[in-house]
Amino acid sequence: MSDLPLFPLGTVLFPGGLLPLRLFEQRYLEMAKACLREGAPFGVCLIREGAEVGAPATPEPVGCLARIVKWDMQQFGVLQVVAQGAERFRILERRLQGDGLARASVELLPEEAEAPVPARLAVCRQLLERIAAEHGEQIFAKPFRFDSSAWVGARLAEILPLSGPVKQQLLELDGTARLEALRRLIAQQT
Repeated sequence: MSDLPLFPLGTVLFPGGLLPLRLFEQRYLEMAKACLREGAPFGVCLIREGAEVGAPATPEPVGCLARIVKWDMQQFGVLQVVAQGAERFRILERRLQGDGLARASVELLPEEAEAPVPARLAVCRQLLERIAAEHGEQIFAKPFRFDSSAWVGARLAEILPLSGPVKQQLLELDGTARLEALRRLIAQQT
């Protein structure tokens, strides 16, 4: 992809994850309007340097495509959207528009292999099943895929209270490797 608008945030979006956003800066309102009109994605990247509001922030080089799945404007000039994560990407080249919106040429990373959750990592699936039983569709998009290492790892990584840099490292790992890292993190906390 040669012209992806980027939205640097203080959070990490994972494939299949839901991300509620409140847009009020003109550059992001225009970006969202164009994405809705064209049915196009935008890129979400964790901020490496800078802040979400004001001067353009420097993003991490690996992010996740986001597609707007719901939107509403109850207050003039404030757009509420829910975006859903799609493919992961790596930034090849980044440039700034006059309004401060970053655009990038990106390469899509290979899709995570569909693999079942190994028995040694069942604790991760069991933890996620308990969380889903309590919060379910409030925080996860259906269908729930408790048999998928990639899905279980992504959902746990996005909801566990981990720092942005740790979540970024997890985004850059694939299914079973991400689950292995999460199991180690969970074991350290218990």
